[in-house]
Amino acid sequence: MRCPYAGAMDNLLVGAALLSAVLHAAWNAAVKASPHPAQAMLGQMLVSAVLALPLLAWAGLPPPAAWPWLAASLLLNVGAVAALLRGYVHAGLGIVYPMARASSVLLVLPLAAAVAGERPAPLGMLGIALVSTAMLILALGTGREGKLKGPALGWILAAGVFGAGYAVCDAQGVRQSQSPLAYGAALTIVNAATWAWLQQRAGVSMAGVAAQWRRALPAGVAAMLSYLLILWAFQHGPIALGAALRDTSAVFAALIAVTILKEPLDRRVPLAVLLATVGSMLIRLG
Repeated sequence: MRCPYAGAMDNLLVGAALLSAVLHAAWNAAVKASPHPAQAMLGQMLVSAVLALPLLAWAGLPPPAAWPWLAASLLLNVGAVAALLRGYVHAGLGIVYPMARASSVLLVLPLAAAVAGERPAPLGMLGIALVSTAMLILALGTGREGKLKGPALGWILAAGVFGAGYAVCDAQGVRQSQSPLAYGAALTIVNAATWAWLQQRAGVSMAGVAAQWRRALPAGVAAMLSYLLILWAFQHGPIALGAALRDTSAVFAALIAVTILKEPLDRRVPLAVLLATVGSMLIRLG
């Protein structure tokens, strides 16, 4: 029997996934621009959790069938962030993040096939490959942030595996829940509580986190909306195609860096934008 989530994505789902990518890139850029990124990140998570509380009160807890997926997503998310942070020790943000997202997009394909029985059509798979190529081009174009050393590659691949894993878990969890609001709000709150505990143990100043509220407030709103949008796309469309569109956030982040943060324009950015655009069109058709 054909998987009900296989096939092409309609315009509304594509638009939701791309808007999720834009919002994801925006809040990441805000955190990156902070002089204290760890504090800004935790502040963003806490704002998202506060926004999630009334949503959870209105939507209710997700059903028990979604809880194992929620727990697995939480653990994999923690693993992905930890692997990224270790990768940043050996290479720059502009290399580690796009390469991790590119590998995650490709790894979602076999995971979605194994867990959910989804196999995109050839056009969709070509679109995923183009999006991944766009992110690799961005990574290769940021050599000024540090060369890729041996240990970094291992951490990048680990982050990609964890990232692909939590994307599939989120998709399965929201489908079991049948409510992006219930699942998204519950996971957002648990994720924020977990990270607050971990950061406190690591010695992050909560007073410093509170001082980041002007940056954390819009970033938290953007992060919450971004997450709910991609959950809705996962609920109604193929996992691998939605994940590929969401991970065009690396391309949008590059555009934000050039246009808003006034960072120098690398000649590879227009090519990455073109490939991601074509890839998105093929995902819509495939």
